[in-house]
Amino acid sequence: MEEVKNTWEPKIVAFLCNWCSYAGADLAGVSRIQYPPNIRIIRVPCSGRVNPLFIMRALRQGADGILISGCHPGDCHYLSGNYFARRKFTLMNSLLNYMGVEPGRVQFSWVSASESIKFADVVKQVTQSVKALGPRQKLVKVKR
Repeated sequence: MEEVKNTWEPKIVAFLCNWCSYAGADLAGVSRIQYPPNIRIIRVPCSGRVNPLFIMRALRQGADGILISGCHPGDCHYLSGNYFARRKFTLMNSLLNYMGVEPGRVQFSWVSASESIKFADVVKQVTQSVKALGPRQKLVKVKR
């Protein structure tokens, strides 16, 4: 089991706000800032637009971790979308905890368009924490 954990790389799905976090990720790429390749980005209009069912579906279909990232509080292009996202995230964490999914599988961050280094640091931190948790045991689809 320890051998598998050393070679295993987590699959992380990131829901990024179009205006801030996605732009920060784009700037990180343009600036050639290195971050782990484990992340798969889904661009959404606003972090408040991320439906909890998207998170559940991503986990059910094999994601080992989820990152939701949006504009800093007070900077949302849709005025209060990031506040809605923060509330949804808090409730979602409670639900996932109740279902037995380890804390740290789903994470939330604020990254603005000019914070490419912060984006790379967030991705590194999320990848390390999910890798430390190991392969997902809950919500695993049974193959028949």
